[in-house]
Amino acid sequence: MIYLQLFCTYFKIGLFCFGGGYAMISLIQDEVVDNHAWLTNAEFTDIIAISQMTPGPIGINSATYIGYAVSGNAFGSAIATIAVCLPSFIILLLIAKAYKKFQSNEYVQYALLGLRPATVGLIASAALLLMNPENFIDYKSLVLFGAAFALTKYAKVHPILMIILAGISGLFLY
Repeated sequence: MIYLQLFCTYFKIGLFCFGGGYAMISLIQDEVVDNHAWLTNAEFTDIIAISQMTPGPIGINSATYIGYAVSGNAFGSAIATIAVCLPSFIILLLIAKAYKKFQSNEYVQYALLGLRPATVGLIASAALLLMNPENFIDYKSLVLFGAAFALTKYAKVHPILMIILAGISGLFLY
């Protein structure tokens, strides 16, 4: 039964999320934490952090990890991972076949223009969801956030170095 729930949940996530993994985060959290209560907010935030650090798309990485955490085995990981990828695969096959025919259609162009700002809104929503009070409100977290933001935006610190520095800082601060 859990495999069917994992498949249906992640198929729905894959089907209704546009814009990649960051846009998926809020829907994944809604399904995994709120609807099914498979994980707590703190566990979900940890999974997202790990999924960001590991190679590959964040949506797929989190599906793999959550599938394992929920089912307790690799089969659950495979089910969740396949389910989140399957809608995009099917849609991409259909779009690739039809895009050449409709690429100059003004309505297609308008639809794509409408998806762009909505995707940015989903990503911003995901960022706000990850800053929930039980994980992010203390002053140490705010200092780490500010330092990471400033170092990556203005000092152009490489993301891998930023991850290492954040981990070391966490060891000392907490």
